[in-house]
Amino acid sequence: MNATSTATGTGTTTVEADPDLPIIRITREFAATPEQLFRAHTDPELYAQWIGPDDLVCTIDHWDARSGGSWRFRHSRDGEDYGFRGCFHEVRPDRIVQTFTFDGQPDDVALETLWFEDLGEGRTRLHGQSLVDSMAGRDAWLASGMETGVEQGHAKLERMLADGAL
Repeated sequence: MNATSTATGTGTTTVEADPDLPIIRITREFAATPEQLFRAHTDPELYAQWIGPDDLVCTIDHWDARSGGSWRFRHSRDGEDYGFRGCFHEVRPDRIVQTFTFDGQPDDVALETLWFEDLGEGRTRLHGQSLVDSMAGRDAWLASGMETGVEQGHAKLERMLADGAL
């Protein structure tokens, strides 16, 4: 696998591209409980505070974090909007399965699975896996800057946890 590890704050986000499948895997350990990370991913007010790159503002248009629900948010910068949307297929305390679509590439839908591995002593490893429809699609996601957004978003989430916001 091609892997990139980037230290941000006290944690490290690892982004890996599977060499044989159109999958991107993301892993990071947090000083948090699984419940805290689940809440950060399902509460729209909290999610908007940490998701994405530092230079973009997130606005939640719709958020129904339940199995069968859907979501839509926008990232904005200097009058430009970048919309994202999807459906929650399964939402439970240890796992979230959802689709993820960038409005600018509506045919490129990712199936994302997130799970929260309890490491004990108030630490949790967040695992994410995004399956796309082709290797070219996977490579396009990686080239889009998503890695920077994930890394900076995780660093913001880490700061929120350290500040007691969760």
